[in-house]
Amino acid sequence: MTTTPISAAADSRPTAGNDSARALTGKRRVAFASFVDENYLPGFLVLLRSLALSNPDVCEDFIVLHDDLRPASVAAIRALHPRVQFRRVDADHYDSYVKGDQDNYLVRKAYFILDVFRIRDYDTVITLDTDMVVLGPITELLALREGLAAVPQFFYGDKTRMLNSGLLVIQKEYLSDEFCAKLDEIGRSGRYELDKHDQGILNALLDGDFVDLDPKYNYVKRRLSGDLPVPDETAILHFTGRHKPWQGGEYGYSQAQARWVEFDITDAELHAAFIEKGDPAHPDLLIHYGTAHVGRTGDVDTARRVGLAHIGAGDYQAAVDILEQVHLPIDEAWPHEVYGNALMSVSRYEEARAHLLLATAAPNRAATAFSRLAQISWVHGDDAGAQKYALAGLSVDPTHRASRIWHQRTVGVPAQSAGSPEDQLAHVAFYMDRQGNAGDKLLPESVRLAFDPDTGGRRWHSVHAHRLFDEAALERVNARRGMVIGGGGLFIPDTMPNGNSAWQWNVPDELLNRIDVPIAVYAVGFNAFDGQSYRAERFRSSLRLLVERSSFFGLRNHGSIAKVRSMLPEHLHDKVRFQPCPTTVTRQLVANWQDPASREDTILINAAYDRAGLRFGHDYGYFLAQMAKAVKDLGKLAEVKCVAHSLDDEKLAFDLRREHGVSMPVIPMYDFENDEIRDLYARTKLVIGMRGHAGMIPFGCGTPIISLISHPKMTYFLRDIDRPEWGVSVHDRHLADRLVERSRDLLADHAKTVADVHGRQQELWKVTEANAADLRTILGG
Repeated sequence: MTTTPISAAADSRPTAGNDSARALTGKRRVAFASFVDENYLPGFLVLLRSLALSNPDVCEDFIVLHDDLRPASVAAIRALHPRVQFRRVDADHYDSYVKGDQDNYLVRKAYFILDVFRIRDYDTVITLDTDMVVLGPITELLALREGLAAVPQFFYGDKTRMLNSGLLVIQKEYLSDEFCAKLDEIGRSGRYELDKHDQGILNALLDGDFVDLDPKYNYVKRRLSGDLPVPDETAILHFTGRHKPWQGGEYGYSQAQARWVEFDITDAELHAAFIEKGDPAHPDLLIHYGTAHVGRTGDVDTARRVGLAHIGAGDYQAAVDILEQVHLPIDEAWPHEVYGNALMSVSRYEEARAHLLLATAAPNRAATAFSRLAQISWVHGDDAGAQKYALAGLSVDPTHRASRIWHQRTVGVPAQSAGSPEDQLAHVAFYMDRQGNAGDKLLPESVRLAFDPDTGGRRWHSVHAHRLFDEAALERVNARRGMVIGGGGLFIPDTMPNGNSAWQWNVPDELLNRIDVPIAVYAVGFNAFDGQSYRAERFRSSLRLLVERSSFFGLRNHGSIAKVRSMLPEHLHDKVRFQPCPTTVTRQLVANWQDPASREDTILINAAYDRAGLRFGHDYGYFLAQMAKAVKDLGKLAEVKCVAHSLDDEKLAFDLRREHGVSMPVIPMYDFENDEIRDLYARTKLVIGMRGHAGMIPFGCGTPIISLISHPKMTYFLRDIDRPEWGVSVHDRHLADRLVERSRDLLADHAKTVADVHGRQQELWKVTEANAADLRTILGG
């Protein structure tokens, strides 16, 4: 493999940061699609309502193919779904098809659904005819990953294998120019059942080669002839034939018609019915329907649920806004707790405190409310107050984890700053709690090693990023010789939300502007997940000021550089430079480092479960099955162990044993000290990790890695070291086989692989050394 030099200077090369997050993670994009015109609009509106009420936890993009819809129709559709996209079909394209009745406008439009095969920006598309109504769960369809799936056409006594095209589950390989060309060829030749239109063309092309779905997913009305009841297991009822439900239906199908009528309701009735269903509800649907319901009714409980949905999505101001619309009764604790949480997250601390104190009156909400009060006190530097509230939370619920964490933060806090201020650097970082994420625990020390072999209080003054940076903190920092900001992917909106910066350092602009010592931003990462967003204006403003005030602004990968530059005016772009995470050059930083004389015959696997929905989408069951296969096969190469950076990471071992009978030992790295973390990773042969630092730390210790990619930052790092083949998406169709194949390749000549890791690391070290020369000039020491 060739070695590509990595530049320390402001880099303008194309980077992963210019790619979509989905392209970087391989996450499947799923959409529904229907062709809709004015004649079939009543059916489509019922279809949307039935989908929401029968599957309240499902909300994917819905592509509305159309040839012409009135503005009022578009508005009616938008009111029913928060993620609709309107795409006009190329109607003239289908005029060249041979048809049974060339002049019938209904026949002409029957072919327009074939435009679905021209969609290129989704991995799975599920088509639904507008004369369908959804009656049961369809989540199984969302998990399909292979082929083109459909329900076989229903015939009495005929075994001919054909599909019914009313519902199709189409995978990406069919969404191609090649497949469209085949459709066109058959359509223009007329070599198909002309009276079956689009369905006839598909059957002629596929010739029975499709994946069978259970008939419950496209249960045709003809099965109910004689006014039979709709079977309970029916998931989707299809009103095939000339007579449509919105036209009055057909004699002999009154029970089927009644099921359609259930969903022929007003928007207000839909909102009320959706809210009444309770949880689980998809947050996008809950926000879409719930906001309108609150505006109409002022319902407090709905406002609470919508507020929680906004908080879960990281939109804290929207949570404040919805709860400000309603009157919160004093004796209803839960809404006060949610409102207090939202206010705290936008830094309206005193208002938050008042609502949280009201919430402590209810035993079932008191522990959580007390823990949030402890958090507010801790953020303001009041350890005694934080400890008091945390103990109050534990007295209500001795098992309450958040209260225990806040109590631990206030017990045995080490004394600050043993050295002289003029000899110290202030260090803004996220200082991890005991039993917290092992990678975040190691980071602050690693950053300090890049500046000074002495990482203790004599040379460093700690500033916890999550504590409010106030006048007293400003005075302490300005007494030091400089400030270093680094120790994690600090550019993330939801780890410890605040309204002052909208990223992890809780610093108001006014105080940031008054720091008069040199500021060095060091190896910070842009860590937003695929699907996350920042409060754009507040974050951009804070980011711009930080870049303007910094004497050195280094980000840990070129993907982060591209993301941050896109939010800055052009004249600041050159200030943003590459500084690798110091964990990736551990062998160079740790004094007297010795590579292991021998390694244990082990493969360590790490999986991450924070923000699991953003990581896995609909594919967790698939991921787990693939990992079960991989662990079995990897066991033939070495002993496989689960390494848990945090408590939640143990879920991989639990789920593999419960779902697939596959067992492996668990290493609780969250309990390790920093030297133990480095030692373990240095002594193993291979690490397969999903967390960023389950890749960067072992790499920095000289150990080969494979990344399980569920976050863009994993791809960013592998691109920076010019080894993209060391990553496999958690959504990869052949995940197990690829993991085993790449593991086998890396282990086949382990010495050569380790040497390659060392060579890649050396390139990062050159960048770090070049930056270090500039930093010595800026910070002295």
